[in-house]
Amino acid sequence: QVQLLESGGGSVQAGGSLRLSCAVFGYRDCMAWFRQAPGKERERVASIHPGFGWVDYVDSVKGRFTISRDAAKSTLILEMNALKPEDTALYYCAASKSSGNCLREDTYLLWGQGTQVTVSS
Repeated sequence: QVQLLESGGGSVQAGGSLRLSCAVFGYRDCMAWFRQAPGKERERVASIHPGFGWVDYVDSVKGRFTISRDAAKSTLILEMNALKPEDTALYYCAASKSSGNCLREDTYLLWGQGTQVTVSS
């Protein structure tokens, strides 16, 4: 079931950049970006707690990706720089319905259908 809407995916060469956006109306304690590559399990890429300004990233994207929320536009943003072929995956936007541990996938009950990111070498 599609509950959120992602946009901004596409194809880019290694070293390039992309900016993903997700429409998330209303306040959510936790918001995050997940990704799933072919043949691999879904993993959490980055999470944010808008109220606290807290963010967390998976080690593989630290220093390259930035998660943020644009309250005025009700959007969750993922800025991706220095992209690598291993970043190729279907990226999902997710949000909680209530308070919880922003590091746990089980906390996220609202999901988008995904937007494809393909990085070529």
